[in-house]
Order: sequence, then structure tokens, then C-alpha cells
Amino acid sequence: MKTLELGFDEDHNSQNCSRLWGVIITIDGVAASGKSSVSSGVARALKLPYISSGLLYRAVTLLALDAGLSPHDAPAILAHVQAHPVRLEPLAEGNRVWQAERELTPLLHSTRIDKGVSLIAAQPAIRAWVDEQLRRLTPPFVAEGRDMGTNVFPGADAKFYLTASPRVRAERRAQERPEDIPATEAALMRRDELDRVQSAPASDARIIDTGRLDLQGVIDTVLAALPPTPKPT
Repeated sequence: MKTLELGFDEDHNSQNCSRLWGVIITIDGVAASGKSSVSSGVARALKLPYISSGLLYRAVTLLALDAGLSPHDAPAILAHVQAHPVRLEPLAEGNRVWQAERELTPLLHSTRIDKGVSLIAAQPAIRAWVDEQLRRLTPPFVAEGRDMGTNVFPGADAKFYLTASPRVRAERRAQERPEDIPATEAALMRRDELDRVQSAPASDARIIDTGRLDLQGVIDTVLAALPPTPKPT
């Protein structure tokens, strides 16, 4: 399967998604709110590509940690990433990240990465670099992250923001990883504080409390709230 370097190929606007005429859907939210699962489900339902900005930040974090770089040294991190570029494979069922022939995806969801990603993602130069890569993409697509609707794609056709209590998110994460729920809840609360600025919902985003719904319920809520598809002029 073709892997693309931080972008899609020219023919990704296939017949399956042409009816959406360049629509951008953003799904932002707090950590462990279900953004990736919901975005993937919405993308599959609409037969659209799905891009995970968070996975790019996690890949940058992994490279920086492996190289022994300080999370506060943005110039050194960017120089390292540019010397060892990562590639994003934007599949609807879930993105994959590669460095040359090495797949990084299985390494990106760990406590080690969780602890470092907010510090690195908070660096303005790194955020600007990731944002630049994302803005090069040709819609339609579903974009998932922290500030897709506020900063990266402020003109998106539909914006959603997912949230849930720290306890609910900790219980969900404990189902994915063998971690202590109270400790995970405390870590998520610290992460929320670190992410507070870039994770604010857009003023025109629909806020969805995912703690009250199962995964399919959240996906259905997003799909039902999408605006009518615009027609080409």
C-alpha cells in the first residue's frame, strides 16, 4: 500500500467522496475523549480520508525522546525531524506513521509519549511546522486534533469538540492499557491543564459529551449534525 509523506496523493478525491465537494470536518477535544475512534468512524461512514494531527505530534515526540533532545528545544527537534522525516499514511480506519521502512505507530501510544507530547506540542515553532503540513492537504477529509477548528482549519464546514470527565476518560484508557485508574485520571487532569490553550473549542463547534454515549452514538451524533452538502457552482 502506498505511504504518503505528510499528505495525500492527487487522486484521493475518489468517486466515493466526490459528493462532498471539498468539505473539511474537524473533530477536536481533550485527551482520551475518543477523537481518533470517532474521526475514523465518521471518515469510514463518509468514505473520506482521515488525518490525525495528534499522531504527528506523537511521532515528533518519539523522535525527540529517542534522540535525547530537550522537549523545550524546538530548533533542535525540527532539525532532527527534517533530517529523519516521518510519513503519514492517512487511512480511514486509522492513520499509520513511518520513518523510512520502520513503522512507528505501535510506539506512539504509551505513557512515555503521553508525558512528553504536550510539552513538545506546546512549542510554537513545532505547532507551526505541523500546521503547515496539514494545510497542504487537499480536501475533502476529516481532521482530528486539538486545534483543527480554531487554528488549522478555521473555515471548516463542520466543527466538533469532544469532551468527557477525567474519570470516564481514565476508565476508557485503562481498558486499552494496564494502568491504574486514579493515577491515569490525575495524569489526564495534568494533561488538560497543559493543553488548555490549544485545546479550547472553536466558538462555532458543536460540543459533544462522549461520556454519555457509546462510540457509535457519538459517530451518529456527528453524522446527524453535518450540514447539507454544498453543490459546485
